Amino acid sequence: MTVPLSLREGLGVRFYGRIIFQRSPIIFSPNHGHDSLLSLLILALPKITMAEIYPGLETIDKTHDESRQGEALSIAQPATKKSTGKFLYVESYGCAMNFSDSEIIASIMVAEGFSVTKNHNEADVLLINTCSIREKAEDKIRLRISELKSVKKKKPGALIGIMGCMAERLKTQLLDEEKMVDLVVGPDAYRELPSLVKSAEDGTKAINVLLSREETYADINPVRLNSNGIVAFISIMRGCDNMCSFCVVPFTRGRERSRDAESIVREAEDLFNNGYREVTLLGQNVDSYKWENEDSNETISFANLLEMVAKVNPLLRVRFSTSHPKDITDDVLYTIKKYHNICKYIHLPVQSGSSRVLELMNRTYNREWYKSKVDSIRKILPDCTISADIISGFCTETEEDHLETLSMMDYVRYSMAYMFTYSERPGTLAARTLKDDVPELIKSRRLQEIVDLQHVHQAEDNKSEPGKVYEVLVEGTSKRSKEQLFGRNSQNKVLIFPKGNLKPGDYANVKVISATSATLIGEVI
Repeated sequence: MTVPLSLREGLGVRFYGRIIFQRSPIIFSPNHGHDSLLSLLILALPKITMAEIYPGLETIDKTHDESRQGEALSIAQPATKKSTGKFLYVESYGCAMNFSDSEIIASIMVAEGFSVTKNHNEADVLLINTCSIREKAEDKIRLRISELKSVKKKKPGALIGIMGCMAERLKTQLLDEEKMVDLVVGPDAYRELPSLVKSAEDGTKAINVLLSREETYADINPVRLNSNGIVAFISIMRGCDNMCSFCVVPFTRGRERSRDAESIVREAEDLFNNGYREVTLLGQNVDSYKWENEDSNETISFANLLEMVAKVNPLLRVRFSTSHPKDITDDVLYTIKKYHNICKYIHLPVQSGSSRVLELMNRTYNREWYKSKVDSIRKILPDCTISADIISGFCTETEEDHLETLSMMDYVRYSMAYMFTYSERPGTLAARTLKDDVPELIKSRRLQEIVDLQHVHQAEDNKSEPGKVYEVLVEGTSKRSKEQLFGRNSQNKVLIFPKGNLKPGDYANVKVISATSATLIGEVI
């Protein structure tokens, strides 16, 4: 059935979503209040997604790349039985760092003689690299574990392992609660995977969740899995020292440590020589990157590292994620300005537009500080786009606080945003000291207003794009047509254009001829 939803009427935005009920139909009218409608949706469909209600918003209403959640890794060539003759299956959830870690995991296991498969039914070892940022993320993993029971029934010797942040947070509790799990391995213990697998094969449940203050996996060359051969991630640091009160990452990924700059540059050079044309430098807070070169006594900052990677080759695009408003410096901005191949796009999480809420979140900046950083970006990099993370309904958030978030969005006009309701995580400062007192109904209503406003901003901003010409890196074939290609410009906007004689990895000058709220349509000139 079709449910008309009219939200934030003052903006003149109206959406139509299709909601399917497996039992008796429920009839809604546009006259139902938003809160009563949402209340019924929450009760009747606890797993409903924003994309189901807002079909046009799937590219902006998510905290991670939802198209990759649960993705099974694969290598370009078919897996063949060699060495041990055993097969490895790796499934990844969460942020870009997790997908990068899965490539490290695969590299370690391939070196031990495993072949990677996308077919979980033929796997001898099944590893799930997990996310713990929200309760929903962990619920998804538990459901997936239960679904994999069939593999063990068909292949009793198969092992199931839980990797990453959920493993680190729950530790032995996972082995107690999920009887199908044989291995629990935290983000800093992947080197021990071969020995842990051997222990599990011998019938002993295996666990290693020790966090390290040194491990960066700098010497491991990741196996590039599920890659288009054009874009790749490079992990430049691990862990986080920012104790945001809502965040579980410092407890699941440990203290901050930076990888040596020389190994990062070597990895970028190797990727370029193998045909890659874009790298994204990854870290929980890249702006706090700091590496001491013991040979020269030189200290390498993030601005220095950006320059070193940009110099690998002018044809190698450089992106980075994520920045922290308290740490991003003008040095970084001027380095971006200096090099054409450093993309003019910055992900700068705001979380809330209210100084009071930001203090409770322990974000260590206030509303005015954040705005000053945005002003610096606009001044030094006028063509730079900015995206953000936004949390709705944090502890004690009032309607006034919420309106300050909306006004911050109006001030910045983000090119894209990851938007979600607050989810209390056990062990965090907020869980220990603050009450999660904003009703789910209010959280959801406020989130919808945030999503609506972001959609309006994107639609309005994209209306100004026709006629502009961008340099676009071709990444692959469009899902719309085999005769069209897609790629992104420096500002991280997706463009669709005719294939012509172009191929992935090429650069093309594309003139925008039309636009939707999420995509630019163009022609090659």
